[in-house]
Order: sequence, then C-alpha cells, then structure tokens
Amino acid sequence: MTRPILTLTTDFGLSDHFVGTMKGVILGICPEAQIVDIGHDVTPFEIAEGAYLIAQAWRYFPKKTVHVVVVDPGVGTARRPILVEAGGQYFIGPDNGVLSMVYLREKCKVRLISNEKFFRHPVSRTFHGRDIFAPVAAHLAGGVAPARFGKLMEDYLKPEFEKPHRAGKRTWIARILKIDRFGNIITNIHTDDFGDLATRNFSLSLGPQTVTVLAQNYAQCASGELFLILGSSGYYEVSLSQGSAAKYIKCEPGAAIELMVW
Repeated sequence: MTRPILTLTTDFGLSDHFVGTMKGVILGICPEAQIVDIGHDVTPFEIAEGAYLIAQAWRYFPKKTVHVVVVDPGVGTARRPILVEAGGQYFIGPDNGVLSMVYLREKCKVRLISNEKFFRHPVSRTFHGRDIFAPVAAHLAGGVAPARFGKLMEDYLKPEFEKPHRAGKRTWIARILKIDRFGNIITNIHTDDFGDLATRNFSLSLGPQTVTVLAQNYAQCASGELFLILGSSGYYEVSLSQGSAAKYIKCEPGAAIELMVW
C-alpha cells in the first residue's frame, strides 16, 4: 500500500517547537505518513501569503495528498476549522481565506470540522495546529472518510485578496502576496485576468515607485532597473535586475498597489 502523504505550510518558522510538535502528533496517529514541508517562513499572520504558497505547490502532489495550512491569527476565536476536497486532494486549515486560492479556482466540497472525536484533548486556545489540524489530517490520511469530520457548508470565507478589485475605468487596486528570497515582489495580478499586459500600456505603482516595463526574462533589463515579469506561478512579479526589488522599494506582503491599463 502506498504511504499517505501530508504536507505542512505554516507561519511558525523553525526556531520553535511548533512544527516538530505537529509532526509528532501526526506520526503518533498515522505512523506510516510521509510528511513534506511546503514552507514555514510565511510572514507571520499574512493569510494571503500562505494562500499563495499552498496554491503554487498542491498540484504537483499525488491524488489523496492531505495538505495542512496553518496561518491563523484568529486562533481561539469563533473562526472555524474547515476541510476542503478539491482536485482529488484534501486541504485542512482555518476558515480565514488561507485555502481560498484552492477553493475559489477549483470545484470543491467544504466541510466544517466539528467532530471533536478526532481532536487532541484538551484543545488549546492558542495551538490548534497541534490539537485540531494535525490530528484531523492524520486521521484523514489514515483512511477516515471526510464526511465523518463534519457537514458540508456554503458560508465559508471568500476573501477579496484573491484578485485585484476595480477602482476606476482603467484602474485596479492589487496587493502584494509574497516577497521571495530574491526580493521579487509577487502580486495578485494573474495572467488569467490580465493576459494582455504585453500588448497594452500599463503602470504599476508601489508607493513612490512606478513600473512600466514588462520583461520576458530577468536578464533583459539593465542592472538596477525595475521591471514587471510573469512568474512561473502565473502571477506578475516586480523585479530589480541583479538586486532586491523589495529592499529597493521598501515594501512588505499585504501592501496595496495600483495598476493602470490603457
């Protein structure tokens, strides 16, 4: 039998015990599990960045993979834990939009995780990754049917950060999803929605800086020049030739940016 695969995506970092503890809970319930780290350096509390990270990775995993995503500034509040079935895979996390780039683009079923039989007790008010998400994922990977965790729901959160919103006839307000290790600024402007930027005039404003050049590769522009490029994720990125665009502009994930197209 193929060993079940579980992935973890969090903003916990690796300097504390949180990630290791979640893995211990998973292996205690499902010892045959293969655990894969997507990433644990999501900017703390940046839900959109966590959503972007799992959205780029999940398609490359086998069917029935269980993905656990914990970027959860609302832990201990009334926000709900959910289980999403989409694309032949499973996604577990808080109902705060961190799974939205999966369920807003794929046919899906969303369940409220309500069966406390599959929780670890007592449930901490500050560590649902350990006490709810990890054990539920382990039981799911071990063969428990999704329906046993809770009923289907329709009122799950559909956040605005998934796409830019129109602010005028030719203007959209977008946002920064992530800054990668090279300093590239990944926006939520997707080629599916703005595929004609190569044939149109545009300007992208990030604070005092404006970008008007669309490059085909990172070496096309002169050293120190800011440009827009279509990344492998399908989202447009602001880059600085041979440098860090994020350090040059001094911006952070979650910041609003303005796109004009004419």
